[in-house]
Amino acid sequence: MFIKIAQLFLSLTILVTLHEFGHFWFAKKFKCRVDKFYLFFDFLFPFASVMNFALFKKKIGDTEYGIGWFPFGGYVQIAGMVDEQMDKTLIDTPAQPWELRSKPAWQRLLVMMGGILVNFVLGIFIFWMALLVYGKNTQPIANLPHGLMVDSVAYDMGLRNGDFITALDGKPVSSVRRIPVEIIMNGVSTIEGVHATGVKFSIPVDNNVRSRILKRLKKSDFVSARFIPEVKLVDSTSFAANANIKAKDRIVAVNGTSVKFYDELKAELVKNRGKKVSLTILRGKEVINTDCQVSEMGTIGFFPGSIEEFKVDEQKFNVFEAFTQGVHDGIELILMQAKQFVVLFTVKDAHQQVGGFYTMVQQMNSEWDWQSFWMFTGFLSLALAFMNFLPIPMLDGGYIMFILWEMITGKKVSDQIIYYANNVGLFIVLGLMIYANTDWLRN
Repeated sequence: MFIKIAQLFLSLTILVTLHEFGHFWFAKKFKCRVDKFYLFFDFLFPFASVMNFALFKKKIGDTEYGIGWFPFGGYVQIAGMVDEQMDKTLIDTPAQPWELRSKPAWQRLLVMMGGILVNFVLGIFIFWMALLVYGKNTQPIANLPHGLMVDSVAYDMGLRNGDFITALDGKPVSSVRRIPVEIIMNGVSTIEGVHATGVKFSIPVDNNVRSRILKRLKKSDFVSARFIPEVKLVDSTSFAANANIKAKDRIVAVNGTSVKFYDELKAELVKNRGKKVSLTILRGKEVINTDCQVSEMGTIGFFPGSIEEFKVDEQKFNVFEAFTQGVHDGIELILMQAKQFVVLFTVKDAHQQVGGFYTMVQQMNSEWDWQSFWMFTGFLSLALAFMNFLPIPMLDGGYIMFILWEMITGKKVSDQIIYYANNVGLFIVLGLMIYANTDWLRN
Protein backbone atom coordinates (compact mmCIF):
# COMPACT_ATOMS: atom_id res chain seq x y z
CA MET A 1 0.00 0.00 0.00
CA PHE A 2 2.88 2.38 0.81
CA ILE A 3 4.30 1.95 -2.71
CA LYS A 4 0.88 2.69 -4.24
CA ILE A 5 0.50 5.86 -2.15
CA ALA A 6 4.07 6.95 -2.93
CA GLN A 7 3.49 6.59 -6.67
CA LEU A 8 0.27 8.58 -6.54
CA PHE A 9 1.90 11.26 -4.37
CA LEU A 10 4.83 11.65 -6.80
CA SER A 11 2.51 11.73 -9.80
CA LEU A 12 0.28 14.44 -8.31
CA THR A 13 3.30 16.46 -7.13
CA ILE A 14 4.72 16.54 -10.67
CA LEU A 15 1.36 17.44 -12.24
CA VAL A 16 0.37 20.12 -9.72
CA THR A 17 3.77 21.82 -9.86
CA LEU A 18 3.81 21.95 -13.65
CA HIS A 19 0.14 22.98 -13.85
CA GLU A 20 0.79 25.97 -11.58
CA PHE A 21 3.98 26.74 -13.50
CA GLY A 22 1.82 27.15 -16.62
CA HIS A 23 -0.14 29.95 -14.91
CA PHE A 24 3.08 31.40 -13.45
CA TRP A 25 4.93 31.52 -16.77
CA PHE A 26 2.21 33.37 -18.64
CA ALA A 27 1.64 35.74 -15.70
CA LYS A 28 5.34 36.64 -15.66
CA LYS A 29 5.39 36.88 -19.46
CA PHE A 30 2.69 39.55 -19.34
CA LYS A 31 4.38 41.38 -16.41
CA CYS A 32 1.85 40.45 -13.74
CA ARG A 33 3.17 40.40 -10.19
CA VAL A 34 3.08 36.88 -8.77
CA ASP A 35 2.98 37.00 -4.96
CA LYS A 36 3.16 33.28 -4.23
CA PHE A 37 4.02 29.98 -5.93
CA TYR A 38 3.26 27.06 -3.62
CA LEU A 39 3.26 23.30 -3.86
CA PHE A 40 0.50 22.29 -1.42
CA PHE A 41 -1.36 24.89 0.62
CA ASP A 42 0.12 26.96 3.44
CA PHE A 43 -3.35 27.19 4.99
CA LEU A 44 -6.29 24.92 5.73
CA PHE A 45 -7.86 24.80 2.28
CA PRO A 46 -10.23 26.46 1.44
CA PHE A 47 -9.96 28.80 4.46
CA ALA A 48 -7.15 31.18 3.48
CA SER A 49 -6.79 32.70 6.96
CA VAL A 50 -6.73 29.46 8.97
CA MET A 51 -3.50 27.73 10.10
CA ASN A 52 -1.15 29.80 7.94
CA PHE A 53 2.33 28.32 7.87
CA ALA A 54 4.71 26.74 5.38
CA LEU A 55 7.16 23.86 5.63
CA PHE A 56 9.54 25.84 3.45
CA LYS A 57 9.48 29.28 1.88
CA LYS A 58 11.91 31.64 0.21
CA LYS A 59 11.23 35.00 -1.40
CA ILE A 60 12.95 35.74 -4.69
CA GLY A 61 12.07 39.08 -6.19
CA ASP A 62 8.34 39.72 -5.76
CA THR A 63 7.47 36.03 -5.46
CA GLU A 64 7.45 33.82 -2.38
CA TYR A 65 8.17 30.21 -3.32
CA GLY A 66 7.20 27.54 -0.81
CA ILE A 67 5.91 24.15 0.20
CA GLY A 68 2.73 24.21 2.26
CA TRP A 69 1.75 21.89 5.09
CA PHE A 70 -1.63 20.87 3.64
CA PRO A 71 -0.83 18.22 0.98
CA PHE A 72 -3.68 18.95 -1.36
CA GLY A 73 -2.87 20.56 -4.69
CA GLY A 74 -1.05 23.87 -4.90
CA TYR A 75 -1.56 27.42 -6.08
CA VAL A 76 -0.14 30.51 -7.69
CA GLN A 77 -1.27 33.84 -6.19
CA ILE A 78 -1.35 36.40 -9.00
CA ALA A 79 -1.89 40.04 -8.09
CA GLY A 80 -5.30 41.29 -9.20
CA MET A 81 -6.73 37.84 -9.84
CA VAL A 82 -10.36 37.96 -8.71
CA ASP A 83 -10.98 34.80 -6.76
CA GLU A 84 -12.76 33.61 -3.62
CA GLN A 85 -9.67 34.42 -1.48
CA MET A 86 -9.31 37.98 -2.70
CA ASP A 87 -9.83 40.85 -0.28
CA LYS A 88 -13.28 42.06 -1.36
CA THR A 89 -12.35 45.69 -0.68
CA LEU A 90 -9.82 45.57 -3.52
CA ILE A 91 -12.58 45.01 -6.06
CA ASP A 92 -13.69 48.62 -5.71
CA THR A 93 -10.18 50.02 -6.21
CA PRO A 94 -8.68 50.91 -9.60
CA ALA A 95 -6.72 48.09 -11.30
CA GLN A 96 -2.95 48.55 -11.11
CA PRO A 97 -0.64 47.97 -14.11
CA TRP A 98 0.93 44.88 -12.49
CA GLU A 99 -2.42 43.26 -11.75
CA LEU A 100 -4.01 40.53 -13.85
CA ARG A 101 -7.35 42.36 -14.03
CA SER A 102 -5.68 45.29 -15.81
CA LYS A 103 -4.39 43.14 -18.68
CA PRO A 104 -6.08 42.71 -22.08
CA ALA A 105 -8.58 39.85 -22.37
CA TRP A 106 -6.33 37.72 -24.59
CA GLN A 107 -3.49 37.90 -22.03
CA ARG A 108 -5.81 37.00 -19.15
CA LEU A 109 -7.11 34.11 -21.24
CA LEU A 110 -3.61 32.71 -21.76
CA VAL A 111 -2.75 33.11 -18.06
CA MET A 112 -5.86 31.13 -17.07
CA MET A 113 -5.28 28.52 -19.78
CA GLY A 114 -1.61 28.13 -18.86
CA GLY A 115 -2.15 25.20 -16.48
CA ILE A 116 -4.51 23.42 -18.88
CA LEU A 117 -2.08 23.83 -21.79
CA VAL A 118 0.80 22.44 -19.72
CA ASN A 119 -1.25 19.45 -18.58
CA PHE A 120 -2.36 18.72 -22.15
CA VAL A 121 1.14 19.03 -23.66
CA LEU A 122 2.67 17.09 -20.76
CA GLY A 123 0.16 14.24 -21.15
CA ILE A 124 0.90 13.92 -24.87
CA PHE A 125 4.66 14.14 -24.20
CA ILE A 126 4.52 11.38 -21.56
CA PHE A 127 2.54 9.11 -23.89
CA TRP A 128 5.02 9.85 -26.68
CA MET A 129 8.07 8.99 -24.57
CA ALA A 130 6.43 5.92 -22.97
CA LEU A 131 5.47 4.53 -26.37
CA LEU A 132 8.97 5.22 -27.70
CA VAL A 133 10.68 3.51 -24.75
CA TYR A 134 8.25 0.71 -23.84
CA GLY A 135 6.11 0.22 -26.93
CA LYS A 136 2.53 -0.95 -26.64
CA ASN A 137 1.18 -4.38 -25.77
CA THR A 138 -2.34 -5.61 -26.47
CA GLN A 139 -3.97 -8.95 -25.72
CA PRO A 140 -6.26 -9.95 -28.59
CA ILE A 141 -8.91 -12.54 -27.78
CA ALA A 142 -7.63 -14.66 -30.66
CA ASN A 143 -4.41 -15.21 -28.64
CA LEU A 144 -6.25 -16.67 -25.62
CA PRO A 145 -6.17 -20.49 -25.74
CA HIS A 146 -9.02 -20.93 -23.24
CA GLY A 147 -11.24 -17.99 -24.10
CA LEU A 148 -12.57 -15.62 -21.47
CA MET A 149 -13.38 -15.82 -17.78
CA VAL A 150 -16.59 -13.92 -16.94
CA ASP A 151 -17.86 -12.30 -13.75
CA SER A 152 -21.38 -12.57 -12.31
CA VAL A 153 -22.77 -9.67 -14.38
CA ALA A 154 -21.46 -11.15 -17.62
CA TYR A 155 -22.83 -14.56 -16.61
CA ASP A 156 -26.30 -13.15 -15.95
CA MET A 157 -26.22 -11.58 -19.42
CA GLY A 158 -25.65 -14.99 -20.98
CA LEU A 159 -21.87 -15.09 -21.34
CA ARG A 160 -20.06 -18.20 -20.11
CA ASN A 161 -16.51 -19.10 -19.10
CA GLY A 162 -14.58 -20.17 -22.19
CA ASP A 163 -16.50 -17.82 -24.52
CA PHE A 164 -14.84 -15.80 -27.25
CA ILE A 165 -16.23 -12.29 -27.85
CA THR A 166 -15.53 -11.50 -31.48
CA ALA A 167 -17.36 -8.23 -32.13
CA LEU A 168 -19.16 -5.32 -30.47
CA ASP A 169 -21.89 -3.82 -32.66
CA GLY A 170 -20.27 -5.60 -35.59
CA LYS A 171 -16.81 -4.13 -34.98
CA PRO A 172 -13.99 -6.63 -34.29
CA VAL A 173 -12.61 -6.68 -30.73
CA SER A 174 -8.97 -5.62 -30.67
CA SER A 175 -8.20 -6.12 -26.97
CA VAL A 176 -9.75 -7.82 -23.95
CA ARG A 177 -9.37 -4.70 -21.80
CA ARG A 178 -11.26 -2.59 -24.33
CA ILE A 179 -14.46 -4.65 -24.03
CA PRO A 180 -16.04 -3.03 -20.91
CA VAL A 181 -14.76 0.43 -21.98
CA GLU A 182 -16.45 0.12 -25.38
CA ILE A 183 -19.69 -1.18 -23.86
CA ILE A 184 -19.94 1.59 -21.26
CA MET A 185 -18.45 4.61 -23.02
CA ASN A 186 -19.50 4.00 -26.63
CA GLY A 187 -22.98 2.66 -25.92
CA VAL A 188 -22.47 -0.75 -27.50
CA SER A 189 -25.86 -2.43 -27.98
CA THR A 190 -24.83 -5.95 -29.08
CA ILE A 191 -22.10 -8.38 -27.99
CA GLU A 192 -21.30 -11.07 -30.53
CA GLY A 193 -19.15 -14.16 -30.19
CA VAL A 194 -18.84 -17.91 -29.88
CA HIS A 195 -19.48 -20.13 -26.84
CA ALA A 196 -16.92 -22.79 -25.90
CA THR A 197 -19.39 -25.31 -27.41
CA GLY A 198 -19.02 -23.67 -30.82
CA VAL A 199 -22.48 -22.07 -30.75
CA LYS A 200 -22.55 -18.44 -31.89
CA PHE A 201 -24.29 -15.85 -29.73
CA SER A 202 -25.58 -12.29 -29.97
CA ILE A 203 -26.39 -10.67 -26.61
CA PRO A 204 -28.24 -7.31 -26.35
CA VAL A 205 -26.95 -4.56 -24.04
CA ASP A 206 -29.06 -1.74 -22.56
CA ASN A 207 -28.42 1.01 -20.01
CA ASN A 208 -29.44 -1.23 -17.10
CA VAL A 209 -26.76 -3.73 -18.13
CA ARG A 210 -24.21 -0.91 -18.54
CA SER A 211 -25.09 0.27 -15.04
CA ARG A 212 -24.45 -3.20 -13.59
CA ILE A 213 -21.15 -3.56 -15.47
CA LEU A 214 -19.97 -0.13 -14.26
CA LYS A 215 -21.01 -0.84 -10.67
CA ARG A 216 -19.11 -4.13 -10.65
CA LEU A 217 -15.90 -2.98 -12.36
CA LYS A 218 -14.22 -1.79 -9.14
CA LYS A 219 -14.60 -5.28 -7.68
CA SER A 220 -13.94 -7.52 -10.66
CA ASP A 221 -13.23 -7.44 -14.37
CA PHE A 222 -16.26 -7.87 -16.59
CA VAL A 223 -14.28 -10.35 -18.66
CA SER A 224 -10.64 -11.44 -18.47
CA ALA A 225 -8.38 -14.11 -19.88
CA ARG A 226 -9.30 -17.62 -18.69
CA PHE A 227 -6.26 -19.41 -17.29
CA ILE A 228 -5.00 -22.55 -15.58
CA PRO A 229 -3.85 -21.34 -12.15
CA GLU A 230 -0.91 -21.99 -9.91
CA VAL A 231 -0.16 -20.40 -6.55
CA LYS A 232 1.93 -17.28 -7.11
CA LEU A 233 2.11 -15.98 -3.54
CA VAL A 234 0.67 -17.10 -0.19
CA ASP A 235 -0.41 -14.69 2.55
CA SER A 236 1.58 -15.81 5.60
CA THR A 237 -1.38 -15.13 7.92
CA SER A 238 -3.96 -16.94 5.78
CA PHE A 239 -5.75 -20.29 5.85
CA ALA A 240 -3.67 -21.31 2.83
CA ALA A 241 -0.45 -20.84 4.83
CA ASN A 242 -1.88 -22.91 7.70
CA ALA A 243 -2.66 -25.66 5.19
CA ASN A 244 0.99 -25.62 4.03
CA ILE A 245 0.16 -24.42 0.53
CA LYS A 246 3.26 -23.09 -1.23
CA ALA A 247 4.17 -21.00 -4.24
CA LYS A 248 4.10 -22.96 -7.53
CA ASP A 249 1.50 -25.40 -6.14
CA ARG A 250 -1.44 -26.28 -8.38
CA ILE A 251 -4.81 -26.96 -6.74
CA VAL A 252 -6.41 -29.59 -8.98
CA ALA A 253 -9.41 -30.68 -6.90
CA VAL A 254 -11.69 -29.39 -4.11
CA ASN A 255 -13.50 -32.09 -2.09
CA GLY A 256 -12.79 -34.50 -4.90
CA THR A 257 -14.22 -32.24 -7.62
CA SER A 258 -11.64 -31.61 -10.34
CA VAL A 259 -10.83 -27.96 -11.08
CA LYS A 260 -8.75 -27.05 -14.10
CA PHE A 261 -9.36 -23.33 -14.56
CA TYR A 262 -9.25 -20.53 -12.02
CA ASP A 263 -12.96 -19.78 -12.43
CA GLU A 264 -13.74 -23.42 -11.54
CA LEU A 265 -11.54 -23.22 -8.44
CA LYS A 266 -13.19 -19.96 -7.35
CA ALA A 267 -16.65 -21.42 -7.84
CA GLU A 268 -15.88 -24.45 -5.65
CA LEU A 269 -14.37 -22.31 -2.89
CA VAL A 270 -17.37 -19.95 -2.91
CA LYS A 271 -19.69 -22.95 -2.76
CA ASN A 272 -17.89 -24.03 0.42
CA ARG A 273 -17.36 -20.64 2.08
CA GLY A 274 -17.12 -20.80 5.84
CA LYS A 275 -16.34 -24.53 5.69
CA LYS A 276 -13.26 -26.72 5.74
CA VAL A 277 -12.45 -28.40 2.43
CA SER A 278 -10.11 -31.12 1.24
CA LEU A 279 -7.70 -29.89 -1.42
CA THR A 280 -5.73 -32.00 -3.86
CA ILE A 281 -2.48 -30.26 -4.77
CA LEU A 282 0.05 -30.97 -7.48
CA ARG A 283 3.52 -29.96 -6.25
CA GLY A 284 5.91 -30.76 -9.07
CA LYS A 285 5.20 -34.44 -9.72
CA GLU A 286 4.00 -35.07 -6.15
CA VAL A 287 0.29 -35.23 -5.31
CA ILE A 288 -0.56 -33.84 -1.86
CA ASN A 289 -3.85 -33.82 0.02
CA THR A 290 -4.51 -31.19 2.68
CA ASP A 291 -7.45 -29.71 4.56
CA CYS A 292 -8.01 -25.97 4.41
CA GLN A 293 -10.53 -23.58 5.93
CA VAL A 294 -12.41 -21.32 3.50
CA SER A 295 -13.28 -17.78 4.58
CA GLU A 296 -16.81 -16.38 4.54
CA MET A 297 -15.82 -14.57 1.34
CA GLY A 298 -14.92 -17.84 -0.38
CA THR A 299 -11.15 -17.30 -0.29
CA ILE A 300 -8.24 -19.13 1.32
CA GLY A 301 -5.48 -16.49 1.03
CA PHE A 302 -3.30 -16.89 -2.04
CA PHE A 303 -2.61 -14.85 -5.17
CA PRO A 304 -3.01 -16.82 -8.41
CA GLY A 305 -0.76 -16.86 -11.42
CA SER A 306 -1.07 -18.62 -14.76
CA ILE A 307 0.98 -21.67 -15.66
CA GLU A 308 1.04 -20.37 -19.24
CA GLU A 309 2.29 -17.17 -20.76
CA PHE A 310 -0.30 -15.72 -23.11
CA LYS A 311 0.97 -14.29 -26.36
CA VAL A 312 0.58 -10.52 -26.57
CA ASP A 313 0.88 -8.35 -29.65
CA GLU A 314 3.90 -6.08 -29.18
CA GLN A 315 4.21 -2.83 -31.09
CA LYS A 316 7.42 -0.85 -31.29
CA PHE A 317 7.53 2.73 -32.54
CA ASN A 318 10.12 5.07 -33.94
CA VAL A 319 10.15 8.71 -32.83
CA PHE A 320 7.58 9.89 -35.38
CA GLU A 321 5.29 6.86 -34.97
CA ALA A 322 5.40 7.17 -31.17
CA PHE A 323 4.43 10.84 -31.41
CA THR A 324 1.55 10.13 -33.78
CA GLN A 325 0.26 7.29 -31.59
CA GLY A 326 0.71 9.40 -28.45
CA VAL A 327 -1.39 12.21 -29.91
CA HIS A 328 -4.03 9.69 -31.00
CA ASP A 329 -4.15 8.08 -27.56
CA GLY A 330 -4.26 11.47 -25.85
CA ILE A 331 -7.13 12.77 -28.00
CA GLU A 332 -9.03 9.51 -27.46
CA LEU A 333 -8.57 9.85 -23.71
CA ILE A 334 -9.93 13.43 -23.77
CA LEU A 335 -12.96 12.21 -25.73
CA MET A 336 -13.45 9.42 -23.21
CA GLN A 337 -13.47 12.00 -20.43
CA ALA A 338 -16.25 13.84 -22.24
CA LYS A 339 -18.18 10.62 -22.72
CA GLN A 340 -17.96 9.95 -18.98
CA PHE A 341 -20.21 12.95 -18.42
CA VAL A 342 -22.75 11.51 -20.83
CA VAL A 343 -22.57 8.21 -18.94
CA LEU A 344 -23.10 10.02 -15.60
CA PHE A 345 -26.43 11.37 -16.81
CA THR A 346 -27.62 8.43 -18.92
CA VAL A 347 -26.55 5.29 -17.03
CA LYS A 348 -28.35 4.46 -13.81
CA ASP A 349 -26.27 4.95 -10.61
CA ALA A 350 -23.18 5.85 -12.65
CA HIS A 351 -22.50 8.74 -10.24
CA GLN A 352 -21.85 6.19 -7.48
CA GLN A 353 -18.74 5.05 -9.34
CA VAL A 354 -17.11 8.49 -9.22
CA GLY A 355 -13.84 8.03 -7.38
CA GLY A 356 -11.29 10.11 -5.53
CA PHE A 357 -7.87 9.48 -4.03
CA TYR A 358 -8.86 6.04 -2.70
CA THR A 359 -9.82 4.87 -6.19
CA MET A 360 -6.63 6.32 -7.68
CA VAL A 361 -4.49 4.53 -5.06
CA GLN A 362 -6.19 1.25 -5.95
CA GLN A 363 -5.27 1.78 -9.62
CA MET A 364 -1.56 2.08 -8.85
CA ASN A 365 0.74 -0.91 -9.17
CA SER A 366 1.61 -2.65 -5.88
CA GLU A 367 5.24 -2.81 -7.09
CA TRP A 368 7.13 0.22 -8.37
CA ASP A 369 6.73 0.00 -12.13
CA TRP A 370 7.98 3.00 -14.10
CA GLN A 371 6.03 2.10 -17.22
CA SER A 372 2.73 1.90 -15.30
CA PHE A 373 3.66 5.03 -13.33
CA TRP A 374 4.29 7.16 -16.41
CA MET A 375 1.24 5.88 -18.28
CA PHE A 376 -0.93 6.68 -15.26
CA THR A 377 0.68 10.12 -14.90
CA GLY A 378 0.06 10.84 -18.59
CA PHE A 379 -3.56 9.76 -18.21
CA LEU A 380 -4.01 11.87 -15.07
CA SER A 381 -2.40 14.91 -16.71
CA LEU A 382 -4.91 14.81 -19.57
CA ALA A 383 -7.78 14.14 -17.16
CA LEU A 384 -6.77 17.21 -15.13
CA ALA A 385 -6.61 19.29 -18.30
CA PHE A 386 -10.16 18.26 -19.16
CA MET A 387 -11.53 18.73 -15.63
CA ASN A 388 -9.98 22.19 -15.30
CA PHE A 389 -11.53 23.23 -18.61
CA LEU A 390 -15.06 22.64 -17.31
CA PRO A 391 -16.93 25.99 -17.10
CA ILE A 392 -17.35 25.89 -13.32
CA PRO A 393 -16.54 29.10 -11.41
CA MET A 394 -13.32 28.80 -9.38
CA LEU A 395 -11.85 26.27 -11.83
CA ASP A 396 -9.72 27.57 -14.70
CA GLY A 397 -12.65 26.87 -17.01
CA GLY A 398 -14.86 29.27 -15.05
CA TYR A 399 -12.43 32.16 -15.61
CA ILE A 400 -12.07 31.16 -19.26
CA MET A 401 -15.86 31.24 -19.66
CA PHE A 402 -16.05 34.83 -18.34
CA ILE A 403 -13.13 36.00 -20.50
CA LEU A 404 -14.57 34.40 -23.66
CA TRP A 405 -17.88 36.11 -22.94
CA GLU A 406 -16.02 39.42 -22.76
CA MET A 407 -14.13 38.74 -26.00
CA ILE A 408 -17.30 37.76 -27.87
CA THR A 409 -19.66 40.48 -26.57
CA GLY A 410 -17.15 43.23 -25.87
CA LYS A 411 -18.61 43.57 -22.37
CA LYS A 412 -16.40 42.72 -19.40
CA VAL A 413 -18.01 40.74 -16.59
CA SER A 414 -17.76 42.81 -13.42
CA ASP A 415 -15.25 41.81 -10.75
CA GLN A 416 -18.12 41.59 -8.23
CA ILE A 417 -19.94 38.96 -10.31
CA ILE A 418 -16.75 36.95 -10.76
CA TYR A 419 -16.00 37.19 -7.03
CA TYR A 420 -19.41 35.91 -5.94
CA ALA A 421 -19.51 33.28 -8.73
CA ASN A 422 -16.19 31.93 -7.46
CA ASN A 423 -17.61 31.61 -3.96
CA VAL A 424 -20.55 29.62 -5.34
CA GLY A 425 -18.15 27.57 -7.45
CA LEU A 426 -16.06 26.86 -4.36
CA PHE A 427 -18.99 25.15 -2.66
CA ILE A 428 -19.82 23.20 -5.83
CA VAL A 429 -16.23 21.98 -6.21
CA LEU A 430 -15.88 21.16 -2.51
CA GLY A 431 -19.14 19.21 -2.61
CA LEU A 432 -17.98 17.23 -5.65
CA MET A 433 -14.58 16.56 -4.05
CA ILE A 434 -16.15 15.38 -0.79
CA TYR A 435 -18.49 13.08 -2.71
CA ALA A 436 -15.67 11.71 -4.88
CA ASN A 437 -13.46 11.04 -1.87
CA THR A 438 -16.10 9.11 0.03
CA ASP A 439 -15.81 6.39 -2.63
CA TRP A 440 -14.29 4.06 -0.02
CA LEU A 441 -17.58 4.25 1.92
CA ARG A 442 -19.66 3.55 -1.19
CA ASN A 443 -17.46 0.54 -2.01
